[in-house]
Amino acid sequence: MAAVNATQVDYWNFLFTDLADPRTNNWFLIKSPLPLLGILAFYLFFVLSWGPKFMKDRKPFKLERTLLVYNFFQVALSVWMVYEGVVIWQYYSWRCQPVDWSRTPKAYREARVVYVYYLAKITELLDTIFFVLRKNDRQVTFLHVYHHTVMPMISWGTSKYYPGGHGTFIGWINSFVHIIMYSYYFLSAFGPQMQKYLWWKKYITNLQMIQFCCAFIHQTQLLYTDCGYPRWSVCFTLPNAVFFYFLFNDFYQKSYKKKQAAAKEKALSADNNNDGCAKDLNKAIGLQQEKQKAL
Repeated sequence: MAAVNATQVDYWNFLFTDLADPRTNNWFLIKSPLPLLGILAFYLFFVLSWGPKFMKDRKPFKLERTLLVYNFFQVALSVWMVYEGVVIWQYYSWRCQPVDWSRTPKAYREARVVYVYYLAKITELLDTIFFVLRKNDRQVTFLHVYHHTVMPMISWGTSKYYPGGHGTFIGWINSFVHIIMYSYYFLSAFGPQMQKYLWWKKYITNLQMIQFCCAFIHQTQLLYTDCGYPRWSVCFTLPNAVFFYFLFNDFYQKSYKKKQAAAKEKALSADNNNDGCAKDLNKAIGLQQEKQKAL
């Protein structure tokens, strides 16, 4: 029994200590996967079970000021990460970039940005919690919950094992998209009077699909270019990029394309009704004129 326990400890230390980057392994919420798994378990329990039951017989929370502060924070954080990405990537190879394992200020700067991106993914779990508290149940879709559950796990692994290099491109363009997305959320939090200025909402989904295409193309370079960054990482990144693309495309088709088709059909029906009314009116006028001539 002692030998079995010792073997289990050896496997645990090998997976979560020996293979990890010693520079980041002792940072908050990095060393063990258990804290993150606990956070995600609570998140899923709240948004899928307890939260909707708690809100069932309650009025939705408004949370106007909370949303303003939260969305502004996310915009500012995303702007900072994009700026850091621009500074870092001017020295990177777009084809293939290894992780800088050194302890230079530049290497630590790269690792720090990856780590902050990971923490940002955890804070974004509040998106769904706010939806539940405001009783916006239609926004708690499979796409939304899956995306918010998977991204913290991926960014945890990146921060722990490969904090820098080729994979940071995904976080960089994702942060850029989030500037646009959270700017929309920030403005919409001001109330209905802002809706007329938010006509560009549907293009956010287009932008998200474009980012997955860019990520897919960028990651495929690892298949035929060797720079020391692990090629096996494409086993996670490429399927996820494809899966996310089709999920967002499905969301786009259901949210915008079908609505546009329904609106056109309604407008066409209204035109046909108007034409029918006009014909009936002309017919009635014609009959009235004939009666007057007969008299």
